This record gives sequence, C-alpha cells and structure tokens, in this order.
Amino acid sequence: MSSNAQSPKIRRISPLSPTEAKWTQLNKIEWTDQTGRDRIWEAASRKTRGKTGIDAVAIAPILRHPSRPASTLLILQYRPPVQAMCVEFPAGLIDEGESPEEAAVRELKEETGYEGKVLDCSPTIVADPGLTNANMQVGVSLVTLAVGYGDYARGRLSIFTPGMVTIEVNLKEGDKEPEQHLDEGEHIQRVIVPLTELYDKLQDCITGRLGFTGVSDWA
Repeated sequence: MSSNAQSPKIRRISPLSPTEAKWTQLNKIEWTDQTGRDRIWEAASRKTRGKTGIDAVAIAPILRHPSRPASTLLILQYRPPVQAMCVEFPAGLIDEGESPEEAAVRELKEETGYEGKVLDCSPTIVADPGLTNANMQVGVSLVTLAVGYGDYARGRLSIFTPGMVTIEVNLKEGDKEPEQHLDEGEHIQRVIVPLTELYDKLQDCITGRLGFTGVSDWA
C-alpha cells in the first residue's frame, strides 16, 4: 500500500436486490428436521462456484531461510462486511476450469509474489454453515530455505491442521521479497512472522496493539 493511500471507509449500507448481486445470492431452504417437522432456513451462497464444487482455497505459507527463523506469511486487508482491517492467510476464489491446487499456486503468487509446487491438499471444509454453504480447501505453503518438507511431515509444525494443500517454494540467501500481482481493487500488505511468535502476534492483533483488531482464519 502506498504511503499516500487514504484509509478505507464505509459510505452507505443498503439492501441488495437479486438483480444487482454479482457474487452472492440469498436462498430459501425448505427442509424437514429429525422429528419430521417442516422448517425454513435462509442462507447465502456464492454465484461463482464451478464444476469442482469448491468455492475457494486458502494457503498457510511456511517460510524457511538459511539464516532466519522458520516463519509464516500473513496478509492484512480491509474487509467491508466487518468494517475492519483483517489478518488472514492468502486466499481466493477458484476460477472456472481451475483445480484447487492450481488456484492455490495462483493466489499465493498474486497476493504475495511467492511461487511453489503443490505437495498436499486438504478435504473440503466450511467456515460458517449456519449462514452459507460457501466452502474451501486449505493449504500449507512450504517456502523451503533451510529445513525441508520432512520437518512438516514429522509433525514439527503441528500448529497447522493436517491434510492441507502444501506448496513448496525454494528460495536462496539474498533473494528479495517478490513482487505482488494484485487484482484491481486489492490492497494487501504482507507480514512475515516467525512461527514461534505467531500466537503473540495474533494476540497483539486481537487486543489492538498493532492498530487494528480484525482477525480472520482465511478470506
């Protein structure tokens, strides 16, 4: 984000008609519960879901360097629905004709500049099933600089849920931070955090010691 960028702000919130909605729709679900009683449920869904049946991917990068501690890569971006700057892992929607693995590689490069090879992919998960059927697959991105994938496989990095999309990225001593390839309208800051400091850093976010309070598990 450039130094002269202004702070984002909400100008107005109003109802959205179905004809105006580009990304989401509101559905009326008629269902029968375990006692045989008919019920109604209101839920939101994405209009962008493709043939894979999966909406999005998220990546938890693990950066390794010969002379630096093992770290992860978080992103900061403003989210209008919660009116706050949120701390997230890189993530994004899966394009039509794209596999979750391909989307994970693309999104990691777009949002952070890092590239790598997929090693593993998680089962499909949902984040807020009481509100929406939106789902995703989650990945751990290994930026291998000093310690190899074996440490992840042996469980030394158990901070992350097993069964994720794993992307291995190999960097060298002296490599510069790669250039982001953001879409129009995206304003994303990158934050590298040593794994041993991740909990404390997230606590700082929650308490507002870093100047914002939004914390999200993914986009």
